[in-house]
Amino acid sequence: MPTPEQITRHDDSPPPDGLSPWVGEYRPRTDIRVVDPDPAWPERFATLAARIRTALGDRALVVEHIGSTSVAGLPAKPIIDVGLIVADSADEEAYLPDLEREGFTLVVREPWWQEHRCLAHDDPKCNLHVFGPDAAEPVRQRMFRDWLLTHPDDLALYRDTKREAAAAANAAGEHVMQYNARKQQVIREIYDRAFRAAGLLPAE
Repeated sequence: MPTPEQITRHDDSPPPDGLSPWVGEYRPRTDIRVVDPDPAWPERFATLAARIRTALGDRALVVEHIGSTSVAGLPAKPIIDVGLIVADSADEEAYLPDLEREGFTLVVREPWWQEHRCLAHDDPKCNLHVFGPDAAEPVRQRMFRDWLLTHPDDLALYRDTKREAAAAANAAGEHVMQYNARKQQVIREIYDRAFRAAGLLPAE
C-alpha cells in the first residue's frame, strides 16, 4: 500500500533525459474535444471492463472507472478512462498479449513513474491505465473521482476549468498533455482539499 506521503505528493515525473514515454509512432492528440456528459459512458465502461476481465481473469486485481467520464454531470473528452491493477505492471508479458487480443494497444510506458503503462482501445474509445498494487496514483484517482461526486462546488470549478483549458489549448494548437498542464493548478487545489478532509494533510 502507498504511504500518505506518496499519495499526497504532486509528482510531475518527467521522463529521464533521452527517454520518451510514447511507444512506437503514438503521440499525444491535438484537437481536444470536451463534450457534455453522456449517460452512455457507464455502459461503455462496463463493456470495456468485461473485455479486460475476460482477457485477464483473476490477474485483473482491480478494474474501475476513473477520470471525468466516471463523474456524473462532468463534461469530458469522449474517451473512457479505466484503471487496472495487476500484480506487477512492469511484467508486460503477464498481461499485455492477452489485452492486445482484445483490441488494446500499448501507447505509453513510464517505468520511472510508478511503472505506469497506458493502453488505448478504439471501440469503445478508452485509455487503460495499468499500475501495480503499491502505486499511489490509483488511490489519488479514486479519491479525486469520489470527491467530485460529493462536492458540487468543486465539480463546477473543474467543469469550467476543463472547458476553458480545452478552448485555450485548441486556440494555441496544443496537444492533450499541454491541455492537462493548463488544468494542473486547479486539479492540485481540489486534490489537497480531498486529502485534508481524509486526514492525509494537516488542516490549513
